[in-house]
Amino acid sequence: MRKYILSALLMLVAVPAFAQGNESGSYGIALAIGLIMSIAPLGGAIGQAIAAQSALGGIARNPAAQPKLFVPMIIALALIESLVIYALVIAFQLVGKL
Repeated sequence: MRKYILSALLMLVAVPAFAQGNESGSYGIALAIGLIMSIAPLGGAIGQAIAAQSALGGIARNPAAQPKLFVPMIIALALIESLVIYALVIAFQLVGKL
């Protein structure tokens, strides 16, 4: 595992070392875009899975509570998804700065 982490770190460090020109700021922006577009959907998917698991578990234990749990679950899923969309908007804004 250490070998993979070390090789990934060396790849991140080697890219700006062999870059040409004075575009040192664009490397950080490109890295930020990659991190935003990889971490934000992952966090949103995990959050939606936990929210759905909790709501469906509550409905399975008490089927009469379904109307009380369904609407708040849908609202929570929409809010979680909106955070991922905000991350996409931020990534598009950063692409404009490249």
